[in-house]
Amino acid sequence: MQPPDAIPNLPFSEEQKQYLQGFMAGVLQRGGLTFVGQTADGRFTHQPEQAVRDLAATPAATTFYGTPVDRLCKQEHIKLELHPLDMWDRVLENAAAGRFPEGDDVFRYKTLGLFYVAPAQNAFMLRCRIAGGLLSSHQARGLAELAMRYGGGYLDLTTRANIQVREIRAQDAANVLMALADLGLTSRGAGADNIRNITATPTTGFDVQELFDLRPLVRALYYYILHSRDLYNLPRKFNVAFDSGGVVTAAAETNDLGFIAVRVEEGHEVAPGVYFRIELGGVTGHGSFAQDTGYMVPPEACLATAAAIIRVYLEHGDRTNRKKARLKYLLEAWGPERFMEAVQKRLAFPLVKLPRTACWRPSPRPNAHVGIHPQKPEGHYYIGIDVPVGRLQADQLRALADIADRYGTGELRLTVFQNLLIPGIPEAELNAACDALHRIGLSPTATALRQGLVACTGNAGCPYARTNTKAHALELVRYLEETAGIRIDQPLNIHLTGCPHSCAQHYCGDIGLLGVKVQTPNGETVEGYDIVVGGGLEAEQGLARPLARSVPFENVPPLIAHLLRTYLNQRQAGESFAAFTRRLDEVALQQLTQEAKPV
Repeated sequence: MQPPDAIPNLPFSEEQKQYLQGFMAGVLQRGGLTFVGQTADGRFTHQPEQAVRDLAATPAATTFYGTPVDRLCKQEHIKLELHPLDMWDRVLENAAAGRFPEGDDVFRYKTLGLFYVAPAQNAFMLRCRIAGGLLSSHQARGLAELAMRYGGGYLDLTTRANIQVREIRAQDAANVLMALADLGLTSRGAGADNIRNITATPTTGFDVQELFDLRPLVRALYYYILHSRDLYNLPRKFNVAFDSGGVVTAAAETNDLGFIAVRVEEGHEVAPGVYFRIELGGVTGHGSFAQDTGYMVPPEACLATAAAIIRVYLEHGDRTNRKKARLKYLLEAWGPERFMEAVQKRLAFPLVKLPRTACWRPSPRPNAHVGIHPQKPEGHYYIGIDVPVGRLQADQLRALADIADRYGTGELRLTVFQNLLIPGIPEAELNAACDALHRIGLSPTATALRQGLVACTGNAGCPYARTNTKAHALELVRYLEETAGIRIDQPLNIHLTGCPHSCAQHYCGDIGLLGVKVQTPNGETVEGYDIVVGGGLEAEQGLARPLARSVPFENVPPLIAHLLRTYLNQRQAGESFAAFTRRLDEVALQQLTQEAKPV
């Protein structure tokens, strides 16, 4: 579908109006003239006065997907002026000149997956698309080489089961995009107003409990997005996730669109089998999890349904206010039922509606993304590798590819917890594979605090971040385990994010830290955090509540240590940290912060 003509029609000025009226009056005085004209709504008229009056009237504003052009936000005007996919010549020109993009082109480059991250780094960050987190050993080696040749020699694993390469020079912009394509990968649409990397259950295809192998669905949607030009011009970014019912969560409830596999047994008004329930509107940085719509589709209908849902959003999402442009806000304005009615009108088959209680889905296993776990076929295992705050050196990724080839099936899987899995390892090879991991400084084991540690890039590499999140995350865990002697025997997630964009999804953590700048009593500005507690996913789903604001980082570790000690001392039998904090009222939470001794 091509977007409508967006060239605005300018209204007549007062001087032009007076000229037209005077001209027609003079023509009429000469007499003997048969006149024909058109009114503003296209009807023919023989009355010059009516035609003159209509011609001189201000025409209706040209619209773009129903929004008057003069009301579009800045980013929409940037895309109208030049579509980001049409700027390859400009990329080549800038690279040849060793020049970074300027002005509006900084935004356009994001659609190509290149982020100019000055002033944090005077360099590009390349964000790949690793659909479903599925990565071959060949691609892993190629990315390691790419990071060595064009980047800083390291790679970051992200919370969208993706990979980023940093410190890319201006002159290497085109080369790095071509090198990525040579690997059978792309970064197109990895930023700006596009459908971001598709996430999926990372164990799909070999999971011991999943309901459906997601790989064909992820692959189909991935290529459909890449080859649908109109989907590169959404009102804002859009996240899609598939959940197979496997042992490792894909955090689908944090996405704009989630397809959740369920099983329906005999005795209902639909045929028994596996369906995908449709959840919409997740954006935890804006305080919302995706909500079940009540509708579901069979697996073969997922692609068509996704295409319809995304296009309803494409045509009706807010293009005037970036803060209100996500799908969540269209759902709030319309209501889910009206939205799904619009989706149904675009589909040639009926959506199925069935209560969630009529469906069954297995639960994921906490922390199954780290450690040694059984898989299909029997006698084989996958190893979940702890990657501290998602940072891998290029030689480590190259070695991981070798381990996957030698002991596994030659593939790696990325997770939303900033780590990766190596599947398909026979039981007899487990010890050798683990020894190989230890030799490159990685491990299949980690403490509960380290397993659940997530941190965004931080101000060492992101212009929006206010704090050095990755360094602070590692320092925090060292303090908790080594200085404070904290030992946690339950899964516990600590998420650090450097700005309100919440790339590390701090509202979903048992403990979430949002980076802020803090004024000290002596007038000094230091890095600090707003702290929230009690968030969770899946069975523990909930948004974290505020605990403390504007805490200088030096005071954060002792405060969290006190919080965890209190939990360990006062919890009920088997009580999770999230459940513990949720049963505390606001007064009790505030008391905890007052009891903690600052450094």
